[in-house]
Amino acid sequence: MNIKLNRIESPYVLEAQNESGNSIRIDASPEIGGKNSGPRPMELLIMGLAGCSSIDVLMILAKHRIEVKDYSVEVDADREKVEEANLFKNIHMKFKIQGDFKEEQVRRAIDLSLEKYCSVAKTLEKTAKITYEFELIT
Repeated sequence: MNIKLNRIESPYVLEAQNESGNSIRIDASPEIGGKNSGPRPMELLIMGLAGCSSIDVLMILAKHRIEVKDYSVEVDADREKVEEANLFKNIHMKFKIQGDFKEEQVRRAIDLSLEKYCSVAKTLEKTAKITYEFELIT
C-alpha cells in the first residue's frame, strides 16, 4: 500500500492519493486553524471502519445468495484523552439493512466482520470497545 499526501492549501488542507489515483481531501478542525474543507484524520478512521465492515457484511451475505436491497451504517464514536492523544474509547455501529433474510444471518455476517475479517476493527479494538446493533427494514 502506498499513499501520497500533499498540502494543497495553507494551513492544513491536505490531499491524500492512493496508488490507483483516488484522492480525498483532509483538513483540521476550525478550532486549530482548519477550514472544514475535508474530513479530519480520526473521522477518516471511523469512515474506514464503516467501509471495511460493510464490504465484509455485503460480501458474506452475497456468498449466501442473499440480496441486499438497501444498506447503511451510522457510527457514533467517543474519544478519551490518553497522554497527548485522544484515542477512541467507545464505538457504536448501527446497521440498517433491507432484504429478504433472517435476523441470525445478518447477526452472523456482522459478527464475522467485526470479530474476524475487518482489519480496521481489529486495529481499533486495541483501544476501543466496538458494539453494534442492526435494524432489518422490510
